[in-house]
Amino acid sequence: MAETTTQTKARRTARIGVGRLYQNRWMLAAAILAVLAVRFFGGVSMPFTVATIAALVLFALVAPRTPAARRLAEASAIDRSPLDRLSGEKLAAAVADPLIIFDRDGTVVHANAAAETAFGAIRPELPLLLKFRAPEMQALIEAVLAGGGNGQATDYVERVPFERVYRVTASAVGRGTGLFVLAFKDQSEARRIDRMRADFIANASHELRTPLASIAGFVETLRGPARNDPNARDQFLQIMQNQTGRMARLIDDLLSLSRLEMKPYLKPGVRVDLRQTVEAVIASLGPLAGETGVVIERDFADGPFEVHGDRDELFQVFQNLLENACKYGQSGGRVQVKLQRAGQGSEAELEVTVRDFGPGIPEEHIPRVTERFYRVDVETSRAQKGTGLGLSIVKHILTRHGARLSIRSKLGEGAAFTVHFPVA
Repeated sequence: MAETTTQTKARRTARIGVGRLYQNRWMLAAAILAVLAVRFFGGVSMPFTVATIAALVLFALVAPRTPAARRLAEASAIDRSPLDRLSGEKLAAAVADPLIIFDRDGTVVHANAAAETAFGAIRPELPLLLKFRAPEMQALIEAVLAGGGNGQATDYVERVPFERVYRVTASAVGRGTGLFVLAFKDQSEARRIDRMRADFIANASHELRTPLASIAGFVETLRGPARNDPNARDQFLQIMQNQTGRMARLIDDLLSLSRLEMKPYLKPGVRVDLRQTVEAVIASLGPLAGETGVVIERDFADGPFEVHGDRDELFQVFQNLLENACKYGQSGGRVQVKLQRAGQGSEAELEVTVRDFGPGIPEEHIPRVTERFYRVDVETSRAQKGTGLGLSIVKHILTRHGARLSIRSKLGEGAAFTVHFPVA
C-alpha cells in the first residue's frame, strides 16, 4: 500500500513537472538559444554552458504559474472532467422519470427509455405537437418555444393503456443550446391516495351521521310527545343504546385502521403459534356461534404452525374472519376452520382457511370486499352490527406480516377466506 502511494505521488509530480515545462516552453527555448549563442560567439566554456542550461530548466520546473496559465490549466481540467465526457443521452437514461429533449423547431431530439415505456415509440425528428395533441400540452410546448421562460408546468392525463396523471415541466437546456426538455412526474399514486382519503372522510362522516341523526330524533321525541310514555321511552332508549354502541365500534375500527396505516410494515417479532391463536378465537366466539346456531368444525393438520408476528393482531384477523362466517353464513349451520401446509421450497406456505356454507358472495363483489366501508348487502351488514371496516383491517394486518388473503365463493355454496403465511 505504501509503495502504491509512493508511485502515485511520483507520477503526480512527473505530470506537474511536464506541465510546467510545457507552460514555460517558449521562455525556456529562448533562454537556451541565448546561452548557445553566447557559447559559440563569446567563447564561453562548455561546462558553464551546460550548467546554465540546467539552471534554466530547473527554474522552469519551479516557476509559479502566471494568471493566464492558471486559467488555461483550469479550463483544461474542466475539459478533462468525467462529467464533461457524459453525453446527454446517458444522463437522460439515468433519470427514472420520462424525459423528452426537443429543438427550437419542436422536433424530438431524444427520448429516454422511461418516456418510450410510458408513451410508446418516440422516434427522433418527430414533431412533438403531433405526439401530444392535448390542448394543455400544445400550449406548454408552444409557450416554451416562444421563449416563455423556464419552469412552465401543466397537468397532463394519459389515458392509454390506463389512466395516469403527470405533472409536466418544460424548460430550456442551458443557454444558447437551442434545446428544450419536457420532464414528466407521475402523480397517479398521489391523486389516488387523495381520492381515497376524500372518499374515506365522506364515508366515515356518513356512517357517523346516520346514528347521530337517529339519536337526535329520539331525544327530541322523548322530550316531547313521549315524555310520559314509559313503553316508548324504554324502546327508544334501547335503540339509542344500540346506535351509540355502533358508533363506538366504528370509532374503535377507525382508530385500529389508523394505527395500522401509520406502521404499514412489521419488524419480525416473537413466534406465534397459529394453532393456539385460532383455538383461542374459537373459544372466544363460542357464545356467538351458539346464538347464531352455527357449529364450528376444526380440520387441523399435524405439525407446528408458527410464524413471526404480533399475536394480538393475528387474533384480530381470525376473530374478524370467524365472526363474519358465523354472522353471514349462519344459514349453512356450520363453519369450518382448516390449517394446512401448501407448496414446497421457497413457495411453501402455512394456510388458515375459514369457510362458511351460507349464501356466498357474488363474483363481482369479491375484488372489493376488503375496501373500507364496502358492503355486499348494506342492510344485512348493519343488522349484524358491522362497520364495513373489518376486512380492510384484516388486509392491513396481513400486509404488515408479509401475508396475503385470498377469497373463493360460489353463490349458494358459501365463501372461503384463506390467509397465506410464508414459512418462517
